[in-house]
Amino acid sequence: MTSQIFANVAASISELKANPMKVVASGLGMPIAVLNRNEPAFYCVPAKAYEAMLDLIDDRDLLAIASARADEESISVSIDDL
Repeated sequence: MTSQIFANVAASISELKANPMKVVASGLGMPIAVLNRNEPAFYCVPAKAYEAMLDLIDDRDLLAIASARADEESISVSIDDL
């Protein structure tokens, strides 16, 4: 069975153990697929890329909330009433 690899750079677990920072640097800031017997075992995600992924997830969740609220009935309020 073959697995799809969702990264442009891949490294073996042996390469990662031998020089982890070299493997991370080889991805140029993007995730690296770490392979075990030519199958992806996990992805090594640099901190900045991980933070960007979390921001995208938060944005998606906030968009879902905003979209749900957009369908609610609006109430007109005067600034003087506040």
